Amino acid sequence: MAVGRTATDWARPRARIVGSALATGALAGPIAVAVLALYAEGTLFGTRKAFALGALAFGFGLLGWSGSVLAGRGVEAMQRHLDAAGDWTEADSRRAMARVTGFGFGAMLGVSATAALL
Repeated sequence: MAVGRTATDWARPRARIVGSALATGALAGPIAVAVLALYAEGTLFGTRKAFALGALAFGFGLLGWSGSVLAGRGVEAMQRHLDAAGDWTEADSRRAMARVTGFGFGAMLGVSATAALL
């Protein structure tokens, strides 16, 4: 953290990124349950498959975030060394993976709430 910044100044943009993705996932989860329930044999199929898709997004985002942390500086150094015109940065990759993780977690929460209500 930079000097003069409080913890809330540091946490606010990060919470906004993850929170907006979590809210989107929480809305998309029940929609996925409804679509999958109409497509197949019922709500049990819809809740299981929608939860699995949310868990897949959560796991992919978590793995991608950790990969960005581990290999990010190396990829940036390689781009500089090769004089590649890529706009990829470690920070952008971590931000994107945090959104994917938040979306997956929100979808799992939304599907769980939907299953509890059904």
